[in-house]
Amino acid sequence: MATHPFTDPTFAIRWSDLAAEHAVPDIEAALERAQAAIDRIAGADLGSLTFAGTFGALERSTEEVDLAWDKLSHLQAVADSPAVREAYNALLPKVTVFQARIELNPGLWLRLKTFAASPAAQALRGIEARLVADKLAAFRLAGADLADAARARLEAIESELAQVTQRYSENVLDATNAWELLVDDPARLAGLPPHAVATALTLARRKGHGTPERPVWRFTLQAPSMEPVMTYAEDEGLRRELWTASVAIGAEGKHDNEPLVKRILSLRREKAELLGKAHFADLVLERRMAKTGARALAFVEDLQRRAAPGFARECRDLEAFKAERTSEPAGPLKAWEVALWAERLRLSRYDFNEEALRPYFPMDRVIAGMFEIVRRVMGVHVVEKPAGSFDAWHPEVRAYDMSDAGGRHLGAFYADWHPRESKRGGAWMGSLITGAPRPDGPRGPHLGYICGNMTPPVDGRPALLTHREVQTVFHEFGHLLHHLLSEVPVRSLAGTNVTWDFVELPSQIMENWTWEREGLDLFARHHETGEPIPEALYEKMIAARRFRGACAVMRQIQFAKMDLVLHMRSAAFTEGDLESKVRVVIEDCMIPTQPPARTVVKRFNHLFSDPVGYAAGYYSYKWAEVLDADAFTRFQREGIFNAKTGADFVEHILSKGDSADAGDLYRGFMARDPDLTALLVRSGLTATPA
Repeated sequence: MATHPFTDPTFAIRWSDLAAEHAVPDIEAALERAQAAIDRIAGADLGSLTFAGTFGALERSTEEVDLAWDKLSHLQAVADSPAVREAYNALLPKVTVFQARIELNPGLWLRLKTFAASPAAQALRGIEARLVADKLAAFRLAGADLADAARARLEAIESELAQVTQRYSENVLDATNAWELLVDDPARLAGLPPHAVATALTLARRKGHGTPERPVWRFTLQAPSMEPVMTYAEDEGLRRELWTASVAIGAEGKHDNEPLVKRILSLRREKAELLGKAHFADLVLERRMAKTGARALAFVEDLQRRAAPGFARECRDLEAFKAERTSEPAGPLKAWEVALWAERLRLSRYDFNEEALRPYFPMDRVIAGMFEIVRRVMGVHVVEKPAGSFDAWHPEVRAYDMSDAGGRHLGAFYADWHPRESKRGGAWMGSLITGAPRPDGPRGPHLGYICGNMTPPVDGRPALLTHREVQTVFHEFGHLLHHLLSEVPVRSLAGTNVTWDFVELPSQIMENWTWEREGLDLFARHHETGEPIPEALYEKMIAARRFRGACAVMRQIQFAKMDLVLHMRSAAFTEGDLESKVRVVIEDCMIPTQPPARTVVKRFNHLFSDPVGYAAGYYSYKWAEVLDADAFTRFQREGIFNAKTGADFVEHILSKGDSADAGDLYRGFMARDPDLTALLVRSGLTATPA
């Protein structure tokens, strides 16, 4: 067992050694060593500064802290427990203050500026010049030029933001886990797919509910449990109960996030004002592709205008369809029946039920097919590590090695795909180790992970995924490729450390292979017969792809618009009823229902579970979707398995990290600026070009 497991740099992490009681002493000691390293840079002789002794030393100074904190943060996300949470919350203000003080250290800033103005710095080229420019911009934007009192206040803001956003995240997780619905009447399960019924029965048994003679079915607010109910359950009361509970997450009782949202907005506004920005959106976006909040909002509102006619038509069509089927007057649907009637309308129009695809997506085949696709397209080989040959945080976790066509070990990763109460919701990717250049030339391997909350296996049957879950698996693996294929020798500029509105390009482009027949045929096989998706079913799937496409676009616009307006006009939302004020901003983006659906402002982890996170940046999903839809047109022209096209994508995008301007990287691959047309066509907002 490692003496100090959280700071142990061993590539094969011993997760079972990472007991919570080691976290505080390990990370506090790492913080002391890191601060000493920074102090040495800040006290260096101004007359003999070098790149290695300033920017290079700063790059190395936080490696140990970052690794240890990443380990603890990951455990808090996937294996939460009272001990882990206590350690995390005890360390959070210390780590936050340490990080904030780096860019507010006057002595350090003086050394960096002094070297940057020297002839030696002016002679730098390539990645070293990029690092100097990047750090100078980051320090200025973080307040390095502030007066002492303002710097002290900024440190306090950062510390409080870290703590308040952590409480927001805990409220969402705890409120989600606090709720369950037990059903003992099988008649209430009418309409549910067999897998959903089996999953609910298993969830009940795991909690000790029911007997073989008197079975009980347990439903939760985690997506694999809730979504089939909302889409297929004929029992309106069942759907209403889950909907009512889901919109109450973060909105009621001891888990009410409203005071936290208001405080977060106030702190972010104050931070922006201290740094000379009109609002938090301008602060966040200055170093991203959009550059300003106004430009990002204009992008979102332009998409809204393009989607609005189709959105209104799709809402009317659904109301008319329900009226026709029920002989009731047309009007807004109840909030808990939109998904149900939308699925029935899709079935009516296309004779297509998404559940018909589920048997063709056993998770192991999906994973294997995805690995085969990246082997063909990008020339990388993924091999699963044998069980027992690695340590992990949970028995369900798998581990893999990745190498290139020449056998070079590119890195390794963990995969943790199914929901647990100790694990936060959603799907995400993270990095743990970024391999540094070695004296003999090749860089060291990278280490990362991918996590999700996909449909789990039940009663000996494989995990059978929905097509949306398949897309999510490919999406997160795209992020992982961005990390593992990075060839940037500077850690802070490597892999996914790119501008936020560019980071989704590598992930979202991967989803395209889940729609192509050639791609699907590599993994979409019936879990019992091994047969591929029948052509008739595939044609229905493609025909239904744009079904309610404007509604799907408008949902993302709703979130992006809410985000930007909250952070551009935050003073308007820190007093009074938060829900009603937010609703005014985005009501024209929400499907009209009765009762009106609540906004997600109190359970929106993307915006409020991190000091920055996706705050003022949620638009980047759509921004990057423009890039991914457009970039995939090159694969469509040249062949979706064209190895030369894939090699170019690796060379210009996946391997480059933030070593060059994102726009330049995109133009390197496409030889032109992005074009919106492909996204409009894919979303059904315009006709397919002739």
